[in-house]
Amino acid sequence: MAGTILSSGVRANLLTLQQTTSQQTVIQNRLATGKRVNSAVDNPVNYFTSLTLNDRSSQLTGLLDGISNGIQTIQAASKGIDSATSMVQTLQSVIKQAQSDAAQNRPMKAGNVLATPAEATVTSKSLKDIALDKRVVGPDAVNNTTGVAGADGAADSPTATPTNSGNLGLIQGANGTRLAISLKTGTAPNQMTYTSTFDGANATLRDVVNEINKSGLATAFVDEKGQLNIKGVGSEPVQFGFAKTDVAAPAAQADIDAANTAALAAADSGTNNAALGFATGDAVLATTTIKGQNLTSSVRSNLIQQFNDLREQIDKLAKDTGFNGINLLQGDRLTIVFNEKTGANQTKLDVQGSILSASTLGINEATNTQLDGFINFQNDLDLEKASDTLKNALTSLRGLASTFGSNLSVAQTRQDFTKEMVNVLKTGADNLVLADPNEEGASLLALNTRQQLSQTALSLANQADQGVLRLFG
Repeated sequence: MAGTILSSGVRANLLTLQQTTSQQTVIQNRLATGKRVNSAVDNPVNYFTSLTLNDRSSQLTGLLDGISNGIQTIQAASKGIDSATSMVQTLQSVIKQAQSDAAQNRPMKAGNVLATPAEATVTSKSLKDIALDKRVVGPDAVNNTTGVAGADGAADSPTATPTNSGNLGLIQGANGTRLAISLKTGTAPNQMTYTSTFDGANATLRDVVNEINKSGLATAFVDEKGQLNIKGVGSEPVQFGFAKTDVAAPAAQADIDAANTAALAAADSGTNNAALGFATGDAVLATTTIKGQNLTSSVRSNLIQQFNDLREQIDKLAKDTGFNGINLLQGDRLTIVFNEKTGANQTKLDVQGSILSASTLGINEATNTQLDGFINFQNDLDLEKASDTLKNALTSLRGLASTFGSNLSVAQTRQDFTKEMVNVLKTGADNLVLADPNEEGASLLALNTRQQLSQTALSLANQADQGVLRLFG
């Protein structure tokens, strides 16, 4: 009440009690909020520093969503690559099935009979054995127009022509003869060539057969009719050349090179001669192109649709690997931001996607005919090229997967770092403003005790003032 006069003792105790009550209110507020700094009035430095740390923590927390989306986008692309890899491996299986098919279009050609029934009667050998034993020689110096089976002056066997059987009809020169064969298949730059040279004076048809079989480009055999058969190992036409050279030093390297050169020229000439291309002459003996029969394998035909369907699925798969509107397998670009800054100070990861399709992997469509830009399933060489292409496609997919894997590792590492950084910022901010419940509880208990003591002291002071009233009693 205005005008009320309090004694000094009462006023002192009253002031102490007010201060204690005020302190109790502060501590009770701290315990209620859990903070010892609730406003700038409490501690300006700690208050605003805590606000800054919490603000950055909130910004980084918001970036975590973008990082998470980026990670899922990369993982979606990675899963797409894994599935595409499985499809390419399945395509390899289809190619292997086609390659393992015993194709009916292997190029093959059979020559004229190289042995006669009369020879078989005299020798009691089969026509096949007689043919294989025949020497690859030609007419001797005495009679060089018919061809011989033995030494000079011996009985001659007819030269091989479209109407006559006999030995291979090489003309033996005065200086000796060197024989060479050459086989070619395919076209540049994938052309394959095999040449071999051997002694013409002592060579037999068996030697020729053996040399052809060594080539890896064709196989040769003499059938029971005494016919020489040559069959390509693939579906590509095979050029076969057979030649001799007549020099003073039959064993010299120059002689061998000359014979091989002549055989290559014979193979390149492409002339189809009688008796599988064997004909008499002083220079080029023989040349022929062994052509396929152009038959179509039904097994390979049935695999074409399967191959093309799988090829198409690669394109569809790549289009379905997008996440949140970004598809890294369709050439889209992904940007993952890692910090709250802008401009040059911003930290981010740019992931450039690639267009994944059967075409970009180099996998052409399959067909039954020979067309540019297509795989001819009836052609062994095309199948071999397709097999190599699929191997390269797998290498490309592995490389792309490795690139995305590295980007994924960076994004995941930064995600973990950002989470830890958010925790550090929040902890730092809390350390500046949070109250210690134990300490504040103890302080409140002490203030309660002090309040009770102050109230007792105030009561005692009032009792002292009341002693004056007893004088008037």
